[in-house]
Amino acid sequence: MSQLQKISISYFVALMIAASINYIPGLTDENGLAFGIFALDLYDDSLHVASALWALIAGLMSRNAARIFLVLFGAAYLGDGIFGFFTGYGFLDMGIFTNASLGMELSLGRSLANLPHLALGGFALVSGLFIERRA
Repeated sequence: MSQLQKISISYFVALMIAASINYIPGLTDENGLAFGIFALDLYDDSLHVASALWALIAGLMSRNAARIFLVLFGAAYLGDGIFGFFTGYGFLDMGIFTNASLGMELSLGRSLANLPHLALGGFALVSGLFIERRA
């Protein structure tokens, strides 16, 4: 199994954990905010599960499938995190289309809310583009 496939399968695990956050007692506050920072709904959970299954399938299929997953997933999630800083909403959950922009903000809360997508997306994109490159 290639390193890209292992990374892709690790994304399956990470995304399934993200999808389960709302269902683990103590991880959400009285307002339904995960870790007191951001809200996850059924749509978000479904998106995380679909992404996780894509990661698993790609990781089990081949090195090339894993690379494609990492590049496409990485670009989408990184972009979503960047949009979160500029508007307060992402595009993956259609938030930028259904809510008025909250404007650019570099607060701790907004940073922590967007950090998972920036980190997961950035690492996936860099991995897909630069790990195990063949001529």
